[in-house]
Amino acid sequence: MSRLSFFVQSVRNMKSMGTITRSSRFICREMVSYIDFENADVIVEVGAGDGVITKYILKSMKPDTKLLVFEISEVFCKEIEQINDDRMTVINDSAEHIGKYLKEMGYDKAHDIISGIPFVVLPDELADCIVGELRKFLRQGGTMVQLHYSTLTKRLYEKYFNKIDIKFVPLNIPPAFLHICT
Repeated sequence: MSRLSFFVQSVRNMKSMGTITRSSRFICREMVSYIDFENADVIVEVGAGDGVITKYILKSMKPDTKLLVFEISEVFCKEIEQINDDRMTVINDSAEHIGKYLKEMGYDKAHDIISGIPFVVLPDELADCIVGELRKFLRQGGTMVQLHYSTLTKRLYEKYFNKIDIKFVPLNIPPAFLHICT
């Protein structure tokens, strides 16, 4: 997907996307650096957008690891499906249904979770529900890496995770904050 196409989709869907630019390679590299690829059997990405971070996850995954990719935009799901990797399953549904899809694929918990969901623009009740479900279906000791453009939602993660580290990544438009939740 071109930058212009991404921008057009972002403007049309600002309430569900929360950004007008795709993530930089610096964000992508930093986000995937927190995943334990060596031991992961299933990784979940939620709020995948057009799949720019998905590609970085797939590059680092072992041949037998599975990736479940959640995205609510049909346009972006079609874009992600063009990546064409048998280890990946694209799910056009809300991340609040993570448990259903993990169970359908024979897994109890995700090993690690990467999230680009713009919780700042979601209703508080929905954001709380999704984060609660993500935590519920993340293995003990697993990591959830959340992309944000501010630190306003740190309290949301503090309700569900024991430790939240924040990493500032200036080489992105706009500069971003990663919330590393364990």
